[in-house]
Amino acid sequence: MKSLIWIGVFLGSTLGSAVPLLWHAGWLSFSSIIGSTVGGLVGIWAGYKIGSQYF
Repeated sequence: MKSLIWIGVFLGSTLGSAVPLLWHAGWLSFSSIIGSTVGGLVGIWAGYKIGSQYF
């Protein structure tokens, strides 16, 4: 289950930091950092839910 959580953190934070690029914000902009944080938290939640349901 730990590996699913880490995969969720990696994918969530990567996608969350890439979303602000759609409105031409930089990788280190404030919105990118907030998106990375939110994406990481969502990834933790999703990894935990998937891991607890199937394993």
